Amino acid sequence: MRVLIIANYALGLYQFRRELITELLKTNEVYITLPYGKLIDELKKIGCKYIETDLDRRNTSLIQDFKLLVNYYRLLCKLRPDLVITYTIKPNIYGGIASNIKKITYVENITGLGTAFEKKGILRLLVKNLYKLSAKNAKVVFFENSMNKKIFVEEKIIEEKQAKVLNGAGVNLDYFRFLEYPQNPETRFLFIGRVMREKGIIEILEAMKLLIKDNYSCFLDIVGPLEEDYSKLIESCELNGFVKYHGYQDDVRPYIERCDCFVLPSYHEGMANTNLECGASGRPVITSNIPGCQEAVLNGVSGFLCEPKDTQSLYVSMKRFIQLDKTERIKMGKEARKHIENNFDKRIIVKETIEKIYG
Repeated sequence: MRVLIIANYALGLYQFRRELITELLKTNEVYITLPYGKLIDELKKIGCKYIETDLDRRNTSLIQDFKLLVNYYRLLCKLRPDLVITYTIKPNIYGGIASNIKKITYVENITGLGTAFEKKGILRLLVKNLYKLSAKNAKVVFFENSMNKKIFVEEKIIEEKQAKVLNGAGVNLDYFRFLEYPQNPETRFLFIGRVMREKGIIEILEAMKLLIKDNYSCFLDIVGPLEEDYSKLIESCELNGFVKYHGYQDDVRPYIERCDCFVLPSYHEGMANTNLECGASGRPVITSNIPGCQEAVLNGVSGFLCEPKDTQSLYVSMKRFIQLDKTERIKMGKEARKHIENNFDKRIIVKETIEKIYG
């Protein structure tokens, strides 16, 4: 069988879907189409055949989006795949519409609803109707949390029978193995992710300022690309000595190993992989009390939940963690590992995905 995977970002496809792709490659010819980027060559090495597609994730031009739709349609006409699998908003919408027109079996993956679904207005209505059009005949629509599924079903974007909730993409428990707890002179917090407002970067920096002002001994490492320009804000915090920005890193495990606690005060997520990875590594997690984040944490047992867009709530959670003694922190880290093992093992999630695709 010939399978075409449509995505928007090589890094995410390789990091979070590599095991699934490897499984598909055992019995299928797998093509991938997305913009060229870091790790495309690694995807080719494992057996994928690559077709470049020009796609701007943040572009809002309807003309450019129409061109993307036409490009996907032409690709389907040329490649004639037996199955199309799409990830993220634009590939889901325009890849789904093109597959529907061509009457090709297709599967969509909702990895998060994004900003458009947070607010009422013309943009939300447009995205909703485009999703309704694209997912109309999808064999299955995968979701990473139950709330996203509920919205799609209640707003009649899809039928209940089309939906399948997975525990995110899961986490490779061998790659993110349990790590012994560090011996840091101060409490070392860690943020991993795209540096942007919706990941809560402002709240975490403001909470750190409050902690330092209150004479708590703590430090924050930031790992990830600058998606939006917060370089001056980060630089000012670095000058004050309580933050270090490390940029994008191919391997985040050394940073996880050095940290006492991972912090992700995100506004919205499908399923935050970094929460899962850090929990699997035996690190307590502080994250937002929202679908896509709250599933990764047993509140007060393996970490703490805070309210999104709320610096004070985050500050209280971080202060609460600082006040734990070493024994309590180690116990919390062990509970985090246990929780991830029980619920987010990638091998199980890949198996569930394959069974649903072929079922």
